[in-house]
Amino acid sequence: MGYLLLAGAIAAEVAGTTAMKYSEGFSRLVPSLVTALAYVLSFALLAQTLKLLAVGTAYAIWAGVGTAAIATIGVAFMGEGMTLTKAAGIALIIIGVVVLNLGGAH
Repeated sequence: MGYLLLAGAIAAEVAGTTAMKYSEGFSRLVPSLVTALAYVLSFALLAQTLKLLAVGTAYAIWAGVGTAAIATIGVAFMGEGMTLTKAAGIALIIIGVVVLNLGGAH
């Protein structure tokens, strides 16, 4: 259940960050509202996750997977370039999340 809550928190954070890009500095109402609501939901789900998972592991996974997802969305949908350095960074984040889980995420 903890990982399901964490997945929801990550999805909400990614949605909020994506909406923030489209808010144009919070000058567009709908994307700005989506950003605020998504971040409230993300933090609420993360808070519930922390009742079940270790804070260090949960936060590292939340931040790492969210960062990798946003970087991928930027490349796939927002015209951002992919360099070898960026690809290596995303790979290292994913490897870090896997190692955290293998190292005793309980």
